[in-house]
Amino acid sequence: MKKEVISNIEVLEEIIEKCTFCNIAMIGENNEPYIVPMNFGYSRGYIYLHGAKKGKKLAILKLNNKVCVSFSTDHELRWQSENMACSYSMKFRSVLAHGKVEFIDDMEAKRNALTNIMKQYSERNFKFNDPAVREVEVFKVVIEKLEGRVYGY
Repeated sequence: MKKEVISNIEVLEEIIEKCTFCNIAMIGENNEPYIVPMNFGYSRGYIYLHGAKKGKKLAILKLNNKVCVSFSTDHELRWQSENMACSYSMKFRSVLAHGKVEFIDDMEAKRNALTNIMKQYSERNFKFNDPAVREVEVFKVVIEKLEGRVYGY
């Protein structure tokens, strides 16, 4: 069974919307790779993320804003012969998003981004108070390229 390449934006977005987290990959000092699992929000063309105002991830992103974000869902073990290890594989659906990070400083834009993140996890409407919004770093990945793969479905 071959991996199927997915380029249809609606299918790619369906995969992203099913995910509960993403992994954001970046390149730090001395070309060291660094990857972090994160909660996220998605809106066509953008991935919204948030975190602490200080830390390794933030320092790296301020030096180099190019990232790759990985989404993966629907993992299911499959096999052709239960007694042959080489016949085992994992079914999955995945998307890679390549892009550049832009930091969001405007309070209303930060609230909108945080609302987008919460929509990924809840149908409820939330309010964000000023101190909480000021104390969190909010950024978005401006997507330059989306690519997907499906295996076993």
